[in-house]
Amino acid sequence: MADTRAIREHMEVIGADGVHIGTVDRLEGNRIKLIKRDSGQGTHKGHHHYIPTSLVAEIEGENVRLSANADVAVMFEEEADGSA
Repeated sequence: MADTRAIREHMEVIGADGVHIGTVDRLEGNRIKLIKRDSGQGTHKGHHHYIPTSLVAEIEGENVRLSANADVAVMFEEEADGSA
């Protein structure tokens, strides 16, 4: 796992396959809070989602690369209260 202290606001979160997942709003504990604009569809649209920092593989410039492909990583997205 990468040193998550290097994660900053507005960094792009991408899957291991290079697909865009979201944009960092900020770190909250052991989760990356994504900006609302990038968060979800349907009933999940328009509010923040979170990605566990345990999925971070590395920090590459302005990108946070996850250890899972995008289609798998979004299955780990959480709501503010920690529910899926």
